Amino acid sequence: MGYQNYFENARKAGRRITGLDKATIDQVLLDLADAAESYTDILLAENQKDLDRMDPADPKYDRLKLTPQRIADIATEIRNVAALQNPIGELLSEKTMPNGMQISKVRVPMGVVGVIYEARPNVTFDVFSLCFKTGNVAVLKGGSDAEFSNKAIIEVIHHVLSDNRINVDAAILLPAEREATEALLNAVGYVDVLIPRGSQGLINFVRQNSRVPVIETGAGIVHTYADESADIDKLKAIVFNSKTRRPSVCNTLDCLIVHQNLLAQLPEIAAPLADKQVEIFADEAACAALSGHYPESLLHPALPEHFGTEFLSLKMAIKTVCTSTEALEHIDQYSSKHSEAIVSEDAANIETFLNSVDAAAVYANVSTAFTDGAQFGLGAEIGISTQKLHARGPMGLAELTSYKWVVRGDGQVRG
Repeated sequence: MGYQNYFENARKAGRRITGLDKATIDQVLLDLADAAESYTDILLAENQKDLDRMDPADPKYDRLKLTPQRIADIATEIRNVAALQNPIGELLSEKTMPNGMQISKVRVPMGVVGVIYEARPNVTFDVFSLCFKTGNVAVLKGGSDAEFSNKAIIEVIHHVLSDNRINVDAAILLPAEREATEALLNAVGYVDVLIPRGSQGLINFVRQNSRVPVIETGAGIVHTYADESADIDKLKAIVFNSKTRRPSVCNTLDCLIVHQNLLAQLPEIAAPLADKQVEIFADEAACAALSGHYPESLLHPALPEHFGTEFLSLKMAIKTVCTSTEALEHIDQYSSKHSEAIVSEDAANIETFLNSVDAAAVYANVSTAFTDGAQFGLGAEIGISTQKLHARGPMGLAELTSYKWVVRGDGQVRG
């Protein structure tokens, strides 16, 4: 079957699933959550085939890896999506014009949503769940790194759809080869929107080559600014969590910006990181403050390229600043506009930071690890948008909708 057939089938399936009632949609999702858990052993076995082909030192390894707990978490997120209010059909506005026309603005599905992603098998479940809930067809193009995992997951999805007598083309997994990516980028008239999830290289490639409209999800070059009023206990916990919880994901801390008045306390702040073998690339002042207190093998002088780097591993940079203005300037220069945080007890500094920093998510005294659709109450996410058109930040159900104008009248004509 050629790629054209995949896209034609997706368009046809879209016309059918838009007629499903909301109770049926939610029951399918609950069945899928149960199936994910019941097929755990099979999913893990197929995932292991992918893991066996990847170097464990590769930052993508952790994203690729499934565990019983991660599958249970995926099932929980699917159930959360099922429990959320379905936005389709929501009345956004309505008015009656002087000539008697009744005009309303109503949420509708996007249609066919294409997603290109790398070694993230959880995305297969997440994307389908969110798309199906909102009456969208999901056309998935996973990377070859996760080929066995994605095929196993799509089989589970198709099994649940078939049991519920729903067209299995509501979820289409394209072949792993690169030619399928090119076909998806050019599926004009079949795919309504394309969402890339992965490295900055992948995102740039999709943005530059797609003829289909793109919602850009961005790399996370994430900063946390510790101003001179920061509570050290809060700071230690936030830095440790945002750096070490899952270092391979996009909301992970990449650069700690420290006010110079905190340098004496920097060894205490950094100490928990040594237990996790975090490599630090520190500027001259921070390096001097840590020297003799942080393991020598893990402490390195920062080079210019260490700032503005998404490490996706147990590595981070430290930048020393003299003022909050300097911290804001550093963030403005290097941020990918994903997630940025301040740790401070100064209310004025906090408000200035939250109002000034241009990012999809800004935090005060909170770990950036919370930039996640489930953590934001969205059930799951289809990606984290760093652009400003249509959607920004974690994208859930509402972000997978458009709207249309519905006009009712009684024979009105325009003069």
